Amino acid sequence: MSSQMRSRHSGDLSVIDGVAVLVGVVVGVGIFGFPPLVAQHADSGTLYIALWLAGGALMLVGALCYAELGASFPDEGGEYHYLRLAWGRRFGLMFAWARGTVIQTGAIAAVAFIYGDYAQRLMPLGDHGGTLHALLSVALLTTLNVCGTRESKRVQIALSSLTLVAVIGVMLAGLLSSGPSSPAAIEPRDGGLGMLGMGMVFVLLTYGGWNETAYLSGELRNPARNMGRVLLLGTLLVTTLYLLTNLALLQIFGLQALSQSDAIGADLMEIVAGSWAAQGLSLLICFTALSTLNATILTGARVYYALGRDVPRLHRLAAWNERGSTPVRALLVQATITLLLILFGALSQSGVQAMVAYTAPVFWFFMCMTALSLLRLRRLEASAPRPFRVPWYPWLPLLFASSCLGLFVSSTLYAGPGALLGLLVLAFGLPLLLVRSPAAVSATSGVEP
Repeated sequence: MSSQMRSRHSGDLSVIDGVAVLVGVVVGVGIFGFPPLVAQHADSGTLYIALWLAGGALMLVGALCYAELGASFPDEGGEYHYLRLAWGRRFGLMFAWARGTVIQTGAIAAVAFIYGDYAQRLMPLGDHGGTLHALLSVALLTTLNVCGTRESKRVQIALSSLTLVAVIGVMLAGLLSSGPSSPAAIEPRDGGLGMLGMGMVFVLLTYGGWNETAYLSGELRNPARNMGRVLLLGTLLVTTLYLLTNLALLQIFGLQALSQSDAIGADLMEIVAGSWAAQGLSLLICFTALSTLNATILTGARVYYALGRDVPRLHRLAAWNERGSTPVRALLVQATITLLLILFGALSQSGVQAMVAYTAPVFWFFMCMTALSLLRLRRLEASAPRPFRVPWYPWLPLLFASSCLGLFVSSTLYAGPGALLGLLVLAFGLPLLLVRSPAAVSATSGVEP
């Protein structure tokens, strides 16, 4: 990303500032879309809550690993930068390819489907209304970003403040309710580690964003002392908020009904306060989803821009509109891939689940390799200053890497044909490993993880 778009101000953030950033990044629209999918992979309410607890713990371990990487090798390229340092430029290019064609675009499509489910309740567009709303949201927000980064940021500020309001509203509504009058019986589920692993995939998607802590390290006052505090407090706050929200969902629905909802926030408010409250919350959640979509579209296009800078044959992707301070061609390529994925997801029973299946194996593979980067860079860059170090090294990084590997296996074996499609698209990027031309090193700072 160009220097006009982002600058670092070392030492500007206090512990409270860092916690606020972490909580603001993690808490998002996923809590309104993924709980039913988690419920489909749990045999009981106790196991359902245990998955959310385990997700919070794994989030903390992963954040500690990313904090050391960010403090030791601060760079706006995030995972792209760490993977390139540890495993070489070509592997970094493979990650950029994966992020641009699978991870980021699949995430945009998944959020678009969540938006579509709620927008369809407010403005029905027929049998395929949810898909149409999803397509329109991506097209319109891409157009906004093509117009310019300044315009996109103004919309982002207006939308972001609504997220916590919506989450707290759902949490309080559920906790203050008397619970389901006649809880549905829980259908037998085919348990096992594989199904639990898929449940964890959905939990960790809801916790997604904690890897943004990699960027706090360069801006935090006294990172060696304060990074651990930010991570511990931020993780506890997010985990507590999500636990209370999910206890509220269990209180009002029960596990079986929860697993069958396609717009959980609206369904809860309709039970507790009537249709007017459901409509109001649906509107609020739509704004929250649009906020997530806009931010993801804004940052995701920078991956294609970096590929264009690094790979001569893709140089057209590096075109930059100085007037709007935005990579127009990259945005259009990203939108095209995302719209195709939405059409693919529309062919399945659940568009959100199809997109998670598409992205999960590739995402967890590169997350595992990023965790292993910490171990490798401890050896390759032994003299590099490390203002923050992972406690209980090397056990915590190994625990995180093995967890990511387990989630990669679970999502590959149990997520369905979408997972195989994601891996196939990743394989199409293998020729990048043969690229011999020198990379534009400065472009690595243009990738937003």
